[in-house]
Amino acid sequence: MIAREGIRFILFGLLLTVVFMWIATWQDSSILFVLSLVCSVLTLWTVFFFRDPERVCDIQPGVVTSPADGRVVAIENVAEHAFIGGPAVRISVFLSIFDVHVNRVPATGTIDYVKYSPGKFLPAFMDSASLLNEQTEIGMTASSGERLVFKQIAGVIARRVVCHLVQGDRVTAGARFGMIRFGSRADLIVSAGSEISVKVGDRVTAGETVLVHLRGLAEQSQRTVTTRSERAD
Repeated sequence: MIAREGIRFILFGLLLTVVFMWIATWQDSSILFVLSLVCSVLTLWTVFFFRDPERVCDIQPGVVTSPADGRVVAIENVAEHAFIGGPAVRISVFLSIFDVHVNRVPATGTIDYVKYSPGKFLPAFMDSASLLNEQTEIGMTASSGERLVFKQIAGVIARRVVCHLVQGDRVTAGARFGMIRFGSRADLIVSAGSEISVKVGDRVTAGETVLVHLRGLAEQSQRTVTTRSERAD
């Protein structure tokens, strides 16, 4: 399956390939023939880049999956986040040009806001990219009641962030919501105390890899265990 954002790029590449091949055959031009081969290779690479494989997604309450394919490059504490309502943890995933770039909603719930911010195009693996680069920030309330934030962040090559979400949308974990074109970064911000299920350096898959078990669910489980222990006593 191909992401809809890539269709026009693929069609344009096919058109150039056919035109150059036709002219090369008509004029017996080796240069144009080479150009047609180059265009065909670039078109095949574009098809590869915009691939959109099906995923089996975890939609359990309190479970937060990765919004993007890539590698975890940072897990950092945030002193205060206004939407989260207190201390938070930020998990950053770096997408290389070889990763699937279709982004997926990390949890089931309701979208509270979508905020686009213009900015710089620093290398996406740098920590400062989370604050300074062009990005779209999405805040949502999960079905478990916890708030979380996820971001699409542009990079040096990736200069186009596509987001199809709007405030008030009811979403399901793993649903496609957009993409970042040609190498980028995705951040997930959750309340401090949530159970982090990955570490720096891990490879993650959008919609499938569990990044976090939200604090509310963890506390509820702990209370259940405690209650059972008390009853046993």
